[in-house]
Amino acid sequence: MSEHTRTRQQHEEQTTESTESESTACPECSGSLVIDDEHGETVCEDCGLVVESDEIDRGPEWRAFDSSEKDEKSRVGAPTTNMMHDKGLSTNIDWRDKDAYGNSLSGKQRQKMQRLRKWNERFRTRDSKERNLKQALGEIDRMASALGLPENVRETASVIYRRALDEDLLPGRSIEGVSTASVYAAARQAGVPRSLDEITEVSRVEKSEIARTYRYVVRELSLEVRPADPESYVPRFASSLELSDEAEHRARQLLQNAKEQGVHSGKSPVGLAAAAVYAAALLTNEKTTQAAVSEVADISEVTIRNRYHELLEAEQDLPVA
Repeated sequence: MSEHTRTRQQHEEQTTESTESESTACPECSGSLVIDDEHGETVCEDCGLVVESDEIDRGPEWRAFDSSEKDEKSRVGAPTTNMMHDKGLSTNIDWRDKDAYGNSLSGKQRQKMQRLRKWNERFRTRDSKERNLKQALGEIDRMASALGLPENVRETASVIYRRALDEDLLPGRSIEGVSTASVYAAARQAGVPRSLDEITEVSRVEKSEIARTYRYVVRELSLEVRPADPESYVPRFASSLELSDEAEHRARQLLQNAKEQGVHSGKSPVGLAAAAVYAAALLTNEKTTQAAVSEVADISEVTIRNRYHELLEAEQDLPVA
């Protein structure tokens, strides 16, 4: 290497170093510079001089504190979900024969779209297991919608069914029965339980089969399902009967007193909740009838009368503070 070339390289290195030092040093006091991402500024740590402002933030506008949050907020497509048999990774073709502007397709285009739908459906369900899962998850979504259950319950029910399918619990049982049992278990786990009668109304199987399948699934999968709390039914019943917040609060007090006295043991939580709502309506001078409560809670009027007297007796037996 010649002397001239070596001198030129040394000069370029010195120029680069001086440029880097200038970019990281304050032009006023030669202090160190820091980048304030929140305000889009470069500021001197020592004198506070704002060297650059209105910088372009090339990062995402949301914050993620761990890898799971970062994956959830990533914009590379729709998030995966257990509520679809392929977890939402495949293509969905709309059933309506219209374009993006809402205009109807021509006859030739409609035939083409029909062929695409057919092949897309074949590719999405490659074997019997996927067809089973697709049918079951559709049932879970239908029942959860009819019962007004939130999305987290649907997700949990889908996971329960997937586990039952993976552990080979379906032979000898219907797809509808296991999917209904999954919804029932998921609702109880999430603290928004529905009674067995309510579940039966939206299911395609009998009540006895649902109960039998539910006990089997809970036992085999070792699910932690606590007994339903009567208080969890109170807001829904009170809302359906258009009762005030005072009546709802009074119903909760009656149930709490019953728990302290042990009256709730061995009794249907739905019946206790219905009786508490009826009793609270009477105590707060709000008009309602046993027939109206019976219709909302799907419990007989005889049960409401029996539990109603037990709740009032339990409150009278409380020790005076």
